[in-house]
Amino acid sequence: MGSPALSNRNNGQRLGITEPISLGGPTEYDVIKTRELEKYLQDAGLYESQEEAVGREEVLGRLDQIVKTWVKTISRTKGLNEQLVHEANAKIFTFGSYRLGVHGPGADIDTLCVGPRHATREGDFFGELHRMLSEMSEVTELHPVPDAHVPVMKFKFSGVSIDLLYAQLALWVVPEDLDISQDSILQNADEQTVRSLNGCRVTDQILRLVPNIQSFRTTLRCMRLWAKCRGVYSNVTGFLGGINWALLVARICQLYPNALPNMLVSRFFRVYTQWRWPNPVMLCAIEDGSLGLQVWDPRRYIKDKYHLMPIITPAYPSMNSSYNVSASTLRIMLEEFQRGNEICEAMEANKADWDTLFESYAFFEAYKNYLQIDISAENADDFRKWKGWVESRLRQLTLKIERYTYDMLQCHPHPGDFSDRMRPFHSSFFMGLQRKQGVPVTEGEQFDIRGTVEEFKNAVNHYTLLKPGMEIRVSHVKRRNIPNFVFPGGVRPLRPSKVTWDSRRSSELKASGDAQAEKSCEGNGSDSGQKRKRADDNVESDSRDAKSLHLCSDEVCEATPPISNFSSFSTKCDSIDANKNDNNNVKISLGKIENPADIPYQNGQTEVSSRCNPPVNSLFSAVNTSSSKEGVLEKIMVGPCVSHQALPEVDELEDDLEYRHQVKDLSGNMKVGQMEASEESVSVATPVSYSNGAGTSTDLYNGGSEELEPAELMAPFSNGTPSPPVAQRKPIIRLNFTSLAKAAGKSS
Repeated sequence: MGSPALSNRNNGQRLGITEPISLGGPTEYDVIKTRELEKYLQDAGLYESQEEAVGREEVLGRLDQIVKTWVKTISRTKGLNEQLVHEANAKIFTFGSYRLGVHGPGADIDTLCVGPRHATREGDFFGELHRMLSEMSEVTELHPVPDAHVPVMKFKFSGVSIDLLYAQLALWVVPEDLDISQDSILQNADEQTVRSLNGCRVTDQILRLVPNIQSFRTTLRCMRLWAKCRGVYSNVTGFLGGINWALLVARICQLYPNALPNMLVSRFFRVYTQWRWPNPVMLCAIEDGSLGLQVWDPRRYIKDKYHLMPIITPAYPSMNSSYNVSASTLRIMLEEFQRGNEICEAMEANKADWDTLFESYAFFEAYKNYLQIDISAENADDFRKWKGWVESRLRQLTLKIERYTYDMLQCHPHPGDFSDRMRPFHSSFFMGLQRKQGVPVTEGEQFDIRGTVEEFKNAVNHYTLLKPGMEIRVSHVKRRNIPNFVFPGGVRPLRPSKVTWDSRRSSELKASGDAQAEKSCEGNGSDSGQKRKRADDNVESDSRDAKSLHLCSDEVCEATPPISNFSSFSTKCDSIDANKNDNNNVKISLGKIENPADIPYQNGQTEVSSRCNPPVNSLFSAVNTSSSKEGVLEKIMVGPCVSHQALPEVDELEDDLEYRHQVKDLSGNMKVGQMEASEESVSVATPVSYSNGAGTSTDLYNGGSEELEPAELMAPFSNGTPSPPVAQRKPIIRLNFTSLAKAAGKSS
């Protein structure tokens, strides 16, 4: 169905939807640096031992025999004749990191059981197979999740973690040589089966569409480690998960088919620093198929137009695997891509090494104000369910704050949780808060998000499996009052972390900005104040980690503050303090407090030092290729790129995997996968007049037709249907084009 010109070709022919950027082979430098990278990954413990690899193979073989026994048992129970019982079969397939060959020691194995039409999911898979597994001594921690978006059975088999999905095919007999890559396998399949099969089909397609599997695997291991070190590896939080990183790396492999991992890592950052999101990343053309299943197409489906960072799966039905990305998490990832690109360039000049690239992000040094979300339950089983549910909802808090403050208050969610060993069945999640940089501050401007936080808590508490003891608390905590249990060993560092690339870079930028401001002051006294402020803006716009350099010893508090339960929260953006060279101060004040006596810092206020981040919009409007000989980069950004419009509500763009259909309204009725946004819950106390969200637009780029790629560069959909014109709506928020002008100046 897709164009033959865009199909997978081997023997030196093109893989992907465009020609490669470069066919150049490795240099001696690339060979040396690739060996260094491989040794670094080995020393980091990313490869399992031969003994563990053999153990995994034995577990998978044993599991395959179990499902074959299971399907014969239920076939006999259902009265099938002996011939059909003898032929009855089920098969185990793997997908995810294990199938891609990038798993590490102790990693889960994503598996899929494919069974015949008479082996049902509810009664047989979650019934009889579950019973069989529960009676086996090798199986521990057995946990079925039949109501998940993708139903799954989780357990450990001889110590190996297994996630087992089920696909019920419309076949009486499952052949041993079944090829699930054929689209016909989806014929007459239910939605759960299509989703379950999709993991295997996508994984196999990725391996078919990369020119060199070994180089792909090494590069992907590198990028997965980097993303975890930098805190951007988490699909549920709004960053990117394993499949997303695999697709991004695979596209780079297509664009540089003869490159070794060293060059692929460097080009990864170069390409995605310049990528004009929301242009989609695709490994092959999107096919409509003959089965009528919905594929990603922003020209036809309204939800697809709101996706900020589309990364499209290559197997039919093609979907956006990164629908969880928000404006805040996209901004953070773009900044990390830029940091990676700068380090790779420094490595080429022998001014940095692999250790520099993999430096951990100092999250609790980066902000002065945080939201702390505490959850607790009465027992282990309740806590596991409650934690999973709350974690799947946290992205909604980020989305709501973005919407209700018109992206003026930015959130940085931490991708993991923290536990206090002194408190069983308790975890804490954190979000860094800062005011949007580069935007003039009006005196007395205030953003009140009390209603937003309260609405989020109410929605979370509508969990259908809610039990007594399941609690959630949202509180404001200053950096100096961050609880000690979040730090390694439970010990708060007395000073900021060691000198890192980020701190050195920030120091250089600050010194450069001070020199520029001083020169401007001497050159033109009448404009000195304005130029100094502009220089400060430029300094702080280059790195979101700049604040980590300005920690003071008096901001460190050894005592762990008591946890409080806030029913409200407010953020006040105060006027500029010119003496501090900070044009984006934010002061956090507490609203109504349920237990004020337990909070020693309740009346305090602290300023959030600013970081002027490169606006996302500049990525949509200009591509700076001055540092690269591959000037054809812009040509690879293909696909149905259409204008984004304002979301009518902050709803779930897609439902989370395990917790769909688990929200109920106040009357006890089910509420499917979304939280209604209430305009009345937001109070904007500011002289600046904002209209309500009903008719506003938050377009992420201003362009008209110039934002669309030339027709000959578009990746055609198989039906060839031309894209209808999309009406442009004027953004309500003025955009900061500082970085755009900067990029344009360099290009010229």
